[in-house]
Amino acid sequence: MLLGSAATANAAASVRYYDTAPGIRLNVRSGPGTSYSITRVLTEGAKVPIYCQTPGSTVSGYYGTSNIWDNISNGEFVSDTYVHTGSDGYVADRCA
Repeated sequence: MLLGSAATANAAASVRYYDTAPGIRLNVRSGPGTSYSITRVLTEGAKVPIYCQTPGSTVSGYYGTSNIWDNISNGEFVSDTYVHTGSDGYVADRCA
């Protein structure tokens, strides 16, 4: 059991936080697409963790156009086009 706890701690320690687009109140959705319900709205200047990423509906946002969605919490996703990752591609593992 101790080994599992250490692995979980290491996974949590490796999560990076990213800035969201300036001046944007970002919709957080229950799945990777605009057809999913909004669960909450992030304030301007929020930083978000990216636990994993997955393809979903294509969005044109502050940082371009993409179908990549970032999992920021259990059952919560934001479009990668509103997160400053410094990349047009995946920066985290794909969601299972």
